Amino acid sequence: MSSFMDKVQAVENKFMDLEQQISDPSVIARQDEWQKLTKEHASLMPIVETFRKYEDITSTIDGDKEIIDDPDSDNDLIAMAKEEMNGLTKEQADLEDQLHVLMLPKDPRDDKNVIMEIRAGAGGDEAALFAGDLFRMYMKYIEKQPGWKTSIISSNAPELGGFKEVVFSVEGSGVYGKLKYESGVHRVQRVPVTEAGGRIHTSTATVAVLPEAEDVEIDLNMDDVRVDYFRASGAGGQHVNKTSSAVRMTHIPTGMVVECQDERSQLENRAKALRVLKARLLDQAQQKADAELTEERRSQVGTGDRSERIRTYNFPQGRVTDHRINLTLYKLDNILNGDIDEFIQALAEARRAELMKEAEDE
Repeated sequence: MSSFMDKVQAVENKFMDLEQQISDPSVIARQDEWQKLTKEHASLMPIVETFRKYEDITSTIDGDKEIIDDPDSDNDLIAMAKEEMNGLTKEQADLEDQLHVLMLPKDPRDDKNVIMEIRAGAGGDEAALFAGDLFRMYMKYIEKQPGWKTSIISSNAPELGGFKEVVFSVEGSGVYGKLKYESGVHRVQRVPVTEAGGRIHTSTATVAVLPEAEDVEIDLNMDDVRVDYFRASGAGGQHVNKTSSAVRMTHIPTGMVVECQDERSQLENRAKALRVLKARLLDQAQQKADAELTEERRSQVGTGDRSERIRTYNFPQGRVTDHRINLTLYKLDNILNGDIDEFIQALAEARRAELMKEAEDE
């Protein structure tokens, strides 16, 4: 058995060990431990099921080979064995390919909820309008995902529309795993509504997708955080400017500043601001760790480098191009209405191919 199949066999052994543990009444009584083991058991199931199919087919192929090599086998039996073996050999190869994909290291952050930040970049009012277009695109995409929900944390909307900045949370199953590929500079090419001469302008907006931090991941000392309260401004009805409900948090060691004023109560704004601050600190730590990796091992897809231009939305030609994988789709309207799955799936596939190449090179 190859070293790769040895690794798969080790996964099956671990799976069976977990199966015994989660059936143990003494473990079931310790609910926290039992739930953790049950989750791990479920995560290994796709690998084990595929491996068992692979073993069954391999066993059948070995049986067919014995029949073919047996001098006592009659011609009809040999013909049947050859026909069966030819069909199963392709299925065996497909299952082996699936196992290679299933055995790739998974990003432990993929199941996390996220904080998304969209900021207008170069282009003034047009950049703010484009940031608003991106925000609506993501809202429509989120609406289509079963069980996903979102909540605005803070926003800054200029008079002409769109957003100078909008920050929101997304919660659900596998949120970061899908949205992480959206981090970076998005570029738009179109004639702005403010352009009288009909000239095409290029504007940008920056998207950040930050996995939410758990307390065990970020050891945040609140002595390092200055918290200021002030009166909310902008849209908000009668509540605006009457109470100091808005919250500004400054992380003194890094100079990082977070503001939240969209909720009516000071307590809610404080809680949301703290979530954003922790997510940004976790993201900063992750980017620092990524920067320390060698260039050969750094992913060129979905790195979350927000200085990198990742996608261009060209209105005159009705096309959207993702520059990381050179994929162009002539579906601008559909994409702006939230149909971004084709990009996400292609980026995820490119990442898997890259991981497989790294595994082969080791």
